[in-house]
Amino acid sequence: MDIKGKKAIVTGAAKGIGKGISLKLAEYGADLSLVDIDQPVLAETEALIKDKYGVDTLCLNVDVASIDQTKSMVEETLARFGTIDILVNNVGWDVAQPFWETTEEFRRKIIDVNYRGPVNCCYWTVPHMIEKRSGKIVNISSDAGRVGSLGETVYAGCKGGVIAFTKSLAREVARYKINVNSVSPGPTMTPGHIEGTTEKLREALKRAIPMGRQATPEELANAVLFFASPLSDFVTGQVLSVSGGLTMVD
Repeated sequence: MDIKGKKAIVTGAAKGIGKGISLKLAEYGADLSLVDIDQPVLAETEALIKDKYGVDTLCLNVDVASIDQTKSMVEETLARFGTIDILVNNVGWDVAQPFWETTEEFRRKIIDVNYRGPVNCCYWTVPHMIEKRSGKIVNISSDAGRVGSLGETVYAGCKGGVIAFTKSLAREVARYKINVNSVSPGPTMTPGHIEGTTEKLREALKRAIPMGRQATPEELANAVLFFASPLSDFVTGQVLSVSGGLTMVD
């Protein structure tokens, strides 16, 4: 798991899975460009990382749906660290509700954050990785995108798109020694999950999961660490579900 001194971008790094990923990469020695729109909470995460691990960090306020802001994100990261070895497209957002009750504004935001965001971040990062002929990209998808999810139809469509995007991009950039993989969370105990679901639904999910509980952010981060490390050098275009056995699909 040797990533000491590697330079990583993590989007949605302030809390939840993104915070878990950032802490895990920092634990193993990576310097971090921490990206989020919630700057006060992001500052708390940065302070925790510095206190525990002492790695170099850069905090950036970026709306990943913006092509211009994601370009600046990459430029500022390169100016600070000189290279980008790891890109983790983690940022995501949803509120569970029936598809036919959603508004156009809501659907647009779901698509912008969950699909356009990873595409934008990859678009600006990949040329740099091609030039240096190495890189690890980890896209956080969702098991909703693999098997569907009640009340998350547009979100599931975006995450299914992220999975297809991951596989296709992996084929395109493999010749440049760039690995592109996806971690696919099942239900995970994060602030966003709690806000976006009901207690009744969360209890039903726990009963449905063979391991009898929801994942923790650290358990998702462990899978990201594998894809970000040399252990995955011959793995690309793959989707790793971290769901406690809730989904078992090819």
